[in-house]
Amino acid sequence: QVQVVESGGGLVQAGGSLRLSCAASGRTFSIFATMGWFRQAPGKEREFVAAINWSGGSTTYADSVVGRFTISRDNAKNTVSLQMSSLKPEDTAVYYCAARRLPRRERVSYEYDYWGQGTQVTVSS
Repeated sequence: QVQVVESGGGLVQAGGSLRLSCAASGRTFSIFATMGWFRQAPGKEREFVAAINWSGGSTTYADSVVGRFTISRDNAKNTVSLQMSSLKPEDTAVYYCAARRLPRRERVSYEYDYWGQGTQVTVSS
């Protein structure tokens, strides 16, 4: 049984920073070719934020977060992180971590195999 657990959400003022972490357990972390972050704001569909491949050598970002967010992974610690800077009120959402056993199609939410419960990020203006 794979478990994916996010942490690190909270309330921050616009322009501030937050670091989200995601821990995956139950399987060897390195089997997940792709780890991704998605978010869902109230009344909106879940959207892709960022993804990283197995080695950490390839990352992909939504246009809205390029230059502000950085995704990284540590296979030895079974974790993936999302460093968020220059936060804006429109970044307010529940952020979800997801794991995919296969590479590519990292922007497609239904291609992911395992999901966490989400962590709330609120950015005040």
